[in-house]
Amino acid sequence: MGSSSTFFKLGPVRQSSLPFGDLSCSPSVRLGPWDKGSVGWALSGPKWKQPKISTLAPSGWKAGDGCEVVRTGSASARASASAVLAELTWKLILTSLSPGFFIWWLFHWGMEHLPVEVIGNILSRLRAARDVVIASATCKKWREAWRNHLHTLSFNSNDWPVYHDLSARKLEILITQTIFQTTGLQCLSIFMDDVDEFSAAPVIAWLMYTRETLRQLHYNVKTTPNVNIIEKCGRHKLEVLALANNSITGVEPSYQRFPCLKSLSLSHVSISALELSLLLTACSKLETLALINPDIAMSDAQATMELNSLSLKDIYIEAISMDKFILEADSLENLHLKDCTLEFFELVSKGALRVLKIDDVSVIHLDIGENTENLEVVDVSSFTIMWPKFYHMISKASRLRRLRLWGVVFDDEDEVVDLETISVCFPRLSQLSLSYDLRDGVLHCGLQGSSHLENVVLLEVGWTIINDLFSEWVAGLLERCPNLKKLVIYGVVSEAKSHEECQILASFTSSIVRLMRKYIHVEVEFEYE
Repeated sequence: MGSSSTFFKLGPVRQSSLPFGDLSCSPSVRLGPWDKGSVGWALSGPKWKQPKISTLAPSGWKAGDGCEVVRTGSASARASASAVLAELTWKLILTSLSPGFFIWWLFHWGMEHLPVEVIGNILSRLRAARDVVIASATCKKWREAWRNHLHTLSFNSNDWPVYHDLSARKLEILITQTIFQTTGLQCLSIFMDDVDEFSAAPVIAWLMYTRETLRQLHYNVKTTPNVNIIEKCGRHKLEVLALANNSITGVEPSYQRFPCLKSLSLSHVSISALELSLLLTACSKLETLALINPDIAMSDAQATMELNSLSLKDIYIEAISMDKFILEADSLENLHLKDCTLEFFELVSKGALRVLKIDDVSVIHLDIGENTENLEVVDVSSFTIMWPKFYHMISKASRLRRLRLWGVVFDDEDEVVDLETISVCFPRLSQLSLSYDLRDGVLHCGLQGSSHLENVVLLEVGWTIINDLFSEWVAGLLERCPNLKKLVIYGVVSEAKSHEECQILASFTSSIVRLMRKYIHVEVEFEYE
């Protein structure tokens, strides 16, 4: 690579094309040397001066290679543009298919040789609307890429502090002005935490303008009056839809179909049980569904919520409270229930389930069906279980690789996790995580038997209230895991410890030290909180 530099212009830029602010100058930018192994941005005054060339550069690079920016204008304008261009370059390097080849190609051939489609992809990688707009001011070619080849745009209140100071009306104008200068958006994200609500008219305008090309829509702002986003986006190419703080009404599956939708997330959304069921019917290719604290209206005649999907593979349900929930999903592979209160939950499927996660759920009757042969992960935490019934539910899972029972409470005080049963029924188990209250007498029942957990290589154990039985329990578990590689012990240590608690903790520490001398091949890790 030679030492000659490549020039391109950052202007002149029309004020109307910069909704996020004026650069206040028509600067020149020069690509030059590397500085200390990273992209260095050297700024000069009104007249360009050849800056010093750093001798510290990546191996194999010559002086004059790399990147160096020189521009004119106010100091604040120089700093602003340089910061954006530096971030752009780093993101451009980090996200390229082959960073080494890309750096060589970029600085050897120069910016002007970048195809406009590639520039559009670079701008899309930035995502944040303000960064995209400022970077697109680089030159005419980059502005063309913004207009015709930008496919991702995000308006997020966390990306720019000024968003917090703007009124809803000014934000609507800003977003409208920016979106309407693009022609092929595929991913649009609007997350404004400080905005109470947007007017319906601009929101409808954004959706109508982009819906022919849009593949992903993430939207979390209330609108007044309510906008039927389902109606505006149906029958088009949408693949991902994430809605929050909105209402969904008037779902008509025969008209509002989503032939391409694969992922649907509804967070704090108001919808009736019937319309939620109809919405799933309208999504024939839906694979992922997330329901997070939805406001689900149940009619007097419908005490049960029934959802049916032939294509659904992954469902996440959080903060739902109702009497009866029936999910019919033949292809479901991943079921995650979190912070739910249910009297009855039933999964009707054909045995495709691979991952079952239950976190802080209160349910009287739980039924995931008899076909559990394909289960690979069972993760249960902060949950009251009847062990014989729960074990029967998962006992056919001969492919189980990970079993986690953490902070569980047994419905019957005499119940305990039976290691003999686990070792016989789950021969492929490689990770075992157990944490529950230990009681004298019951503990020995759980450790009875002689079968080994041959494939367990990671063992995690924990306590909330430590007692003298814990070290004995750990010793019994270690004997059953002959090929163990790592032991992780989780514990809760109160700030105000009594003398008795200190003695128990000291005794436990001494016991573990003596025990691990017998298992020197096992890595031990402690996690206390």
